[in-house]
Amino acid sequence: MDGMELMASAMHAAQARLDVSADNLANVSSTGFERHLARTSLSANGLVTSRQLDTERASLRHTGRNFDLATTSGALFVDDRGRSSATRSGSFELDNAGRLRDDRGRQLLGRNGPVVVRPEATIDARGVVRDGDVVLARLRMAPGTVVESGFLEASNVDAVKEMVDILSAQRAFETAQKTLVALDDTRSKAVNDVVRVKA
Repeated sequence: MDGMELMASAMHAAQARLDVSADNLANVSSTGFERHLARTSLSANGLVTSRQLDTERASLRHTGRNFDLATTSGALFVDDRGRSSATRSGSFELDNAGRLRDDRGRQLLGRNGPVVVRPEATIDARGVVRDGDVVLARLRMAPGTVVESGFLEASNVDAVKEMVDILSAQRAFETAQKTLVALDDTRSKAVNDVVRVKA
Protein backbone atom coordinates (compact mmCIF):
# COMPACT_ATOMS: atom_id res chain seq x y z
CA MET A 1 0.00 0.00 0.00
CA ASP A 2 1.44 3.37 -0.99
CA GLY A 3 1.18 6.64 0.91
CA MET A 4 -1.75 7.99 -1.10
CA GLU A 5 -3.83 4.87 -0.47
CA LEU A 6 -2.96 5.03 3.23
CA MET A 7 -4.03 8.69 3.46
CA ALA A 8 -7.26 7.93 1.59
CA SER A 9 -8.03 5.16 4.10
CA ALA A 10 -7.17 7.58 6.94
CA MET A 11 -9.74 10.03 5.56
CA HIS A 12 -12.39 7.28 5.42
CA ALA A 13 -11.54 6.20 8.98
CA ALA A 14 -11.77 9.79 10.26
CA GLN A 15 -15.13 10.23 8.51
CA ALA A 16 -16.42 7.04 10.15
CA ARG A 17 -15.25 8.33 13.57
CA LEU A 18 -17.04 11.61 12.90
CA ASP A 19 -20.26 9.76 11.98
CA VAL A 20 -20.14 7.71 15.20
CA SER A 21 -19.60 10.77 17.41
CA ALA A 22 -22.28 12.80 15.59
CA ASP A 23 -24.78 9.96 16.06
CA ASN A 24 -23.90 9.75 19.77
CA LEU A 25 -24.25 13.50 20.20
CA ALA A 26 -27.64 13.49 18.44
CA ASN A 27 -28.86 10.99 21.06
CA VAL A 28 -27.47 12.69 24.17
CA SER A 29 -31.00 13.10 25.58
CA SER A 30 -32.52 9.88 24.20
CA THR A 31 -33.71 7.68 27.06
CA GLY A 32 -31.74 4.45 27.32
CA PHE A 33 -29.44 5.22 24.38
CA GLU A 34 -26.13 3.34 24.54
CA ARG A 35 -23.29 5.20 22.85
CA HIS A 36 -20.96 3.63 20.33
CA LEU A 37 -17.19 3.73 20.57
CA ALA A 38 -15.15 4.26 17.41
CA ARG A 39 -12.04 2.07 17.22
CA THR A 40 -9.50 2.79 14.48
CA SER A 41 -6.94 0.15 13.57
CA LEU A 42 -4.46 -0.60 10.80
CA SER A 43 -5.33 -3.46 8.46
CA ALA A 44 -4.02 -4.73 5.12
CA ASN A 45 -6.38 -2.20 3.47
CA GLY A 46 -5.13 0.74 5.53
CA LEU A 47 -6.86 2.41 8.46
CA VAL A 48 -10.36 1.19 9.29
CA THR A 49 -12.83 2.30 11.97
CA SER A 50 -15.21 -0.12 13.66
CA ARG A 51 -18.11 0.52 16.05
CA GLN A 52 -18.41 -1.05 19.49
CA LEU A 53 -21.34 -0.64 21.85
CA ASP A 54 -20.49 1.05 25.15
CA THR A 55 -22.45 -0.95 27.73
CA GLU A 56 -21.57 1.34 30.65
CA ARG A 57 -24.74 2.08 32.58
CA ALA A 58 -26.08 5.61 32.78
CA SER A 59 -27.87 7.27 35.69
CA LEU A 60 -31.54 6.60 36.36
CA ARG A 61 -34.10 9.37 36.01
CA HIS A 62 -37.18 9.30 38.28
CA THR A 63 -40.51 9.53 36.43
CA GLY A 64 -42.92 8.21 39.05
CA ARG A 65 -44.86 6.18 36.45
CA ASN A 66 -45.51 2.54 37.48
CA PHE A 67 -44.72 1.15 34.05
CA ASP A 68 -41.49 3.06 33.44
CA LEU A 69 -38.95 0.35 34.18
CA ALA A 70 -35.17 0.44 34.43
CA THR A 71 -32.67 -2.15 35.60
CA THR A 72 -29.70 -1.47 37.85
CA SER A 73 -28.25 -4.82 36.77
CA GLY A 74 -29.24 -7.42 34.21
CA ALA A 75 -32.01 -6.90 31.64
CA LEU A 76 -35.72 -7.35 30.94
CA PHE A 77 -37.02 -9.22 27.90
CA VAL A 78 -39.47 -7.94 25.33
CA ASP A 79 -41.15 -9.52 22.31
CA ASP A 80 -39.87 -7.75 19.20
CA ARG A 81 -41.98 -9.05 16.28
CA GLY A 82 -41.89 -12.63 17.48
CA ARG A 83 -38.28 -12.54 18.69
CA SER A 84 -37.21 -12.12 22.28
CA SER A 85 -34.74 -9.29 22.88
CA ALA A 86 -33.18 -7.76 26.00
CA THR A 87 -33.59 -4.18 27.19
CA ARG A 88 -32.28 -2.31 30.23
CA SER A 89 -34.97 0.36 30.30
CA GLY A 90 -38.36 1.11 28.81
CA SER A 91 -41.43 3.28 29.14
CA PHE A 92 -44.36 0.87 28.81
CA GLU A 93 -48.01 1.72 28.13
CA LEU A 94 -51.12 -0.47 28.36
CA ASP A 95 -52.65 -1.43 25.02
CA ASN A 96 -56.34 -2.31 24.53
CA ALA A 97 -55.71 -5.92 25.59
CA GLY A 98 -53.92 -4.89 28.82
CA ARG A 99 -50.46 -5.80 27.54
CA LEU A 100 -47.50 -3.54 28.28
CA ARG A 101 -45.83 -2.14 25.15
CA ASP A 102 -42.96 0.30 24.70
CA ASP A 103 -42.82 3.13 22.15
CA ARG A 104 -41.52 0.68 19.50
CA GLY A 105 -44.50 -1.64 20.01
CA ARG A 106 -42.48 -4.34 21.80
CA GLN A 107 -44.38 -6.30 24.45
CA LEU A 108 -42.97 -6.77 27.94
CA LEU A 109 -42.54 -10.48 28.56
CA GLY A 110 -43.34 -12.49 31.66
CA ARG A 111 -42.16 -16.03 32.24
CA ASN A 112 -45.33 -17.32 30.52
CA GLY A 113 -45.59 -14.84 27.65
CA PRO A 114 -46.66 -11.19 27.35
CA VAL A 115 -47.53 -9.47 30.63
CA VAL A 116 -51.24 -8.59 30.92
CA VAL A 117 -52.15 -6.12 33.70
CA ARG A 118 -54.61 -3.48 34.83
CA PRO A 119 -53.60 0.19 35.33
CA GLU A 120 -53.34 -0.28 39.13
CA ALA A 121 -50.69 -3.03 38.86
CA THR A 122 -47.24 -2.60 40.38
CA ILE A 123 -43.89 -4.21 39.64
CA ASP A 124 -41.34 -4.79 42.40
CA ALA A 125 -37.54 -5.01 42.32
CA ARG A 126 -37.64 -8.79 41.72
CA GLY A 127 -39.95 -8.38 38.70
CA VAL A 128 -43.09 -9.60 40.48
CA VAL A 129 -46.20 -8.01 38.95
CA ARG A 130 -49.05 -7.52 41.47
CA ASP A 131 -52.54 -6.15 41.46
CA GLY A 132 -53.06 -5.50 45.17
CA ASP A 133 -52.17 -8.78 46.91
CA VAL A 134 -52.65 -10.90 43.77
CA VAL A 135 -49.53 -11.93 41.84
CA LEU A 136 -50.31 -11.55 38.13
CA ALA A 137 -46.96 -12.45 36.61
CA ARG A 138 -43.22 -12.55 37.02
CA LEU A 139 -41.13 -10.69 34.48
CA ARG A 140 -38.80 -12.65 32.26
CA MET A 141 -35.38 -11.30 33.22
CA ALA A 142 -31.70 -12.16 33.02
CA PRO A 143 -30.30 -13.73 36.21
CA GLY A 144 -29.40 -11.14 38.84
CA THR A 145 -31.65 -8.44 37.37
CA VAL A 146 -32.93 -5.74 39.73
CA VAL A 147 -35.89 -3.69 38.48
CA GLU A 148 -36.60 -0.07 39.39
CA SER A 149 -40.23 0.84 38.74
CA GLY A 150 -40.86 4.55 38.13
CA PHE A 151 -37.40 5.15 36.63
CA LEU A 152 -35.85 5.29 33.16
CA GLU A 153 -32.18 4.96 32.27
CA ALA A 154 -30.72 8.12 30.75
CA SER A 155 -28.36 8.12 27.76
CA ASN A 156 -24.74 7.23 28.59
CA VAL A 157 -23.45 9.89 26.16
CA ASP A 158 -21.16 12.63 27.51
CA ALA A 159 -21.81 15.64 25.25
CA VAL A 160 -18.44 17.31 25.98
CA LYS A 161 -16.50 14.13 25.19
CA GLU A 162 -18.41 13.67 21.93
CA MET A 163 -17.64 17.28 20.89
CA VAL A 164 -13.95 16.66 21.59
CA ASP A 165 -14.12 13.44 19.53
CA ILE A 166 -15.80 15.31 16.66
CA LEU A 167 -13.06 17.96 16.63
CA SER A 168 -10.38 15.27 16.79
CA ALA A 169 -11.93 13.37 13.86
CA GLN A 170 -12.19 16.59 11.80
CA ARG A 171 -8.52 17.39 12.44
CA ALA A 172 -7.48 13.85 11.53
CA PHE A 173 -9.46 14.13 8.29
CA GLU A 174 -7.90 17.50 7.42
CA THR A 175 -4.37 16.25 8.19
CA ALA A 176 -4.83 13.17 6.01
CA GLN A 177 -6.31 15.32 3.24
CA LYS A 178 -3.38 17.78 3.30
CA THR A 179 -0.88 14.90 3.30
CA LEU A 180 -2.69 13.31 0.34
CA VAL A 181 -2.55 16.59 -1.62
CA ALA A 182 1.15 17.00 -0.78
CA LEU A 183 1.92 13.45 -1.96
CA ASP A 184 -0.04 14.04 -5.15
CA ASP A 185 1.85 17.31 -5.81
CA THR A 186 5.19 15.54 -5.20
CA ARG A 187 4.28 12.76 -7.65
CA SER A 188 3.11 15.22 -10.29
CA LYS A 189 6.32 17.21 -9.95
CA ALA A 190 8.44 14.05 -10.19
CA VAL A 191 6.59 12.92 -13.35
CA ASN A 192 6.96 16.38 -14.94
CA ASP A 193 10.69 16.50 -14.06
CA VAL A 194 11.23 13.10 -15.68
CA VAL A 195 9.44 14.28 -18.84
CA ARG A 196 11.62 17.42 -18.99
CA VAL A 197 14.82 15.41 -18.51
CA LYS A 198 13.85 13.03 -21.34
CA ALA A 199 12.97 15.93 -23.59
